[in-house]
Amino acid sequence: MSASLPGARALPDSQYDLSTYWGRVRHTAGLTDPRTLLVGNAGLEQAKQLLVSYKQGQIKSMTPELWQAKKLVDSTLHPDTGEKVFLPFRMSCFVLSNLVVTAGMLTPGLGNRGTIAWQVANQSLNVAINYSNANKSSPLSWSKIAQSYFLAVGASCGVAVGLNSVVPRLKSLAPSTRLILSRLVPFAAVASAGALNVFLMRGEEMRTGIDVYPVLSTADKAKLVAEGKGEGDVESLGKSKKAATIAVAETAVSRVLNSSPIMVIPPLVLVRLQATQWLKRHPRYTTPINLGLILVTSYAVLPLALAAFPQMQKIEADKLEGEFKGRGGQDGLVVFNRGI
Repeated sequence: MSASLPGARALPDSQYDLSTYWGRVRHTAGLTDPRTLLVGNAGLEQAKQLLVSYKQGQIKSMTPELWQAKKLVDSTLHPDTGEKVFLPFRMSCFVLSNLVVTAGMLTPGLGNRGTIAWQVANQSLNVAINYSNANKSSPLSWSKIAQSYFLAVGASCGVAVGLNSVVPRLKSLAPSTRLILSRLVPFAAVASAGALNVFLMRGEEMRTGIDVYPVLSTADKAKLVAEGKGEGDVESLGKSKKAATIAVAETAVSRVLNSSPIMVIPPLVLVRLQATQWLKRHPRYTTPINLGLILVTSYAVLPLALAAFPQMQKIEADKLEGEFKGRGGQDGLVVFNRGI
C-alpha cells in the first residue's frame, strides 16, 4: 500500500470521503478494478516513484496521474508489509479467481468426488485470499498456516457438502420449489463456508491480537514531518485481541454480504431464462449464461460488500483492553488494519 513508501509527507487516504459508505464504495471500486492486473512491474515501479516524489515534497499537489498511481499501488501492495500480494489473491482478481472455481463447481454430472474436489479447491482459494489480505502484524508460522488451512478447508467443505445434500431429501416439496432450492443451496453453502473460513484462517489474530496505532492529529503529522518521519514510523501501542475480533468479524460479514446477491440473483434469473423456448432449444448455453450472470453480479456487488466497513478501522481506545485506556490519539481514537 502507498503508506509503506518512503517519505515524510503523508498521502491523502483517498480522493473520496471514506467516512461515508458511498465514498468507500467508490474507493473500493478502484481497489477491485481488474484493469490494475494488466500493469506490469515497470508500471508499478513508475507508480511508486511518482508517489515517493509526492511524499518527499518534489510534487506539490495530487493530480489525476498521482491518484491513478495510488490506486495501482494500493490494489497491489499489502498495507502492513508493503509487499506485492500474489496476483490471483488480490481483491482486483477476486471475481476472476472465483469464477474459475465456480465454473468447475457448475460442471454438469459432478459426482460426490467431483463435488468434494471443487469444494476443496474453492475453500483453498478462500484460505489463500483470506491469508494474503489479512492483518500481518501477527505473522503465522508455517505450522500454524498448515494447521489453519486444514482446519478451515475441512470445516468449510463439511458445511458446504452437508448443505448440498439437504435438497434431494426434501421430497415433500413441489418440484418447482425443489428446483429453486437446488440452485440456491450450493451458493448458500459457499457463503456460510466462506464466512467460517475467515474465522478459522484468521483465528490466530483473535488469539494473539493485532497492532493498534494512535489516530494522528494535524499537529502530530506536522511534528513527524519536521522530524523527517512518516506515519509509517509511528510505533504500535500494542496488540489488541478485541480489535482483532472486530477485524475478523467485519471481514466475515463482508464476505457474506458479497456472496448473498450472487447466491440469489443469478440462480433465480436462470430459472426464468430456462423457461424460455430459446434456452429450451439450446440447453448447451445454460452454463455459459449462468457464469455470465455470476460474473456481472460479482463485479457489481464486490465494492458494495467490501465498503460495508472501513479497511482502516477507528475505535475509541477505551473500548479496547485496559492497557489502551487513555492512550488514544486524536479524540481518544486508535486505528488498525482490519484486512479486506
